[in-house]
Amino acid sequence: MAQKRDYYEVLGVSRSTSVEDIKKSYRKLALQYHPDRNPGDHTPEEKFKEAAEAYAVLSDEDKRARYDQFGHSLGGGGFSGFENFQDAFGGFSDIFGDLFEDFFGGGGGRRGGRGRRGADLEDTVELELAEVLTGKTFDLEIPRRETCGECQGSGAEKGSKRKICSDCGGRGEVRVSQGFFTLRRTCPRCHGEGESIENHCQACRGEGRVQKTRKLQVKIPAGIEHGSRLRVTGEGEAGQSGASRGDLYIQVLVKKHKVFERQGQNIYCEMLIPYTVAVLGGEVEVPTLTGKTVLKVAGGTPAGKILKIKEEGVPLYGMSDRRGDEYVKVGIDVPVKLSKTERELLEKLAEEHKDKVTSKKGFF
Repeated sequence: MAQKRDYYEVLGVSRSTSVEDIKKSYRKLALQYHPDRNPGDHTPEEKFKEAAEAYAVLSDEDKRARYDQFGHSLGGGGFSGFENFQDAFGGFSDIFGDLFEDFFGGGGGRRGGRGRRGADLEDTVELELAEVLTGKTFDLEIPRRETCGECQGSGAEKGSKRKICSDCGGRGEVRVSQGFFTLRRTCPRCHGEGESIENHCQACRGEGRVQKTRKLQVKIPAGIEHGSRLRVTGEGEAGQSGASRGDLYIQVLVKKHKVFERQGQNIYCEMLIPYTVAVLGGEVEVPTLTGKTVLKVAGGTPAGKILKIKEEGVPLYGMSDRRGDEYVKVGIDVPVKLSKTERELLEKLAEEHKDKVTSKKGFF
């Protein structure tokens, strides 16, 4: 008999991992290895049972403490694999609700007629930083599956009848015995509908949906952040058998600006000002998202000082009339070449301040 793997190794967690993270790890493995997702493959099924058994122990405080101390023997008071699986399924039900209701064969009824909700779709739009000030409307073309106009989504040719599925008897699911317990799986013939079609619709080949392109306008609100994801309800793919549509998700990207850097509702930039203005004070023109504005500079402004221009930033989300501020980090523009007059004036100033500077005059 093969030796059992360490439960922490099975779930891919450390011994100090919290119960909540253990639950997350179990959820991921249970979805990956569930028999319904791997029909006919016994290897994932064994991994599913192994993960369930590990979760049953590590999610229980007392059992986990005993396991940490005694290992798989659990201090002489071990649990059967079936009991562990039942315990794990209790947690599994908490995690997924009724996704696999009545997992061990109890209750259950026909699934036919419910149909499947349409798939969600995604698209991406890109804005300039200046366009964030007012928002922008995009014309999108979304390829998606629409309800077939010939069969109105039934998948059946006109005049053709639907009949009860012979494999599941109309329940939409079949039961498969797995050792001590019974699994319920979606019927592979009718895909959970409980009914099958005599003659398929020629337009959609029995699916009830056809591929089309949907044209729509989407307004991106002012103040949107880079990486935001907007949902447009009901603009995904059509559902099957009358089920609801999916949604459309818009991924919003904001291009990097060559001058400004955005942080929340504020924007930041760096700018060189003449050294005379920095010393004496004055006015300079600075760039903004909408053009240019005049910024007053106080005399004696040092390099690196940050000056604020009110309400020249980005709006609050959805509120174009409430903007953040613009912050300008000042640098000193030192001229590389000087005229003869400029040099003489500066040399006199240096002499007055007794600054040791390089002079074009000789040493003698």
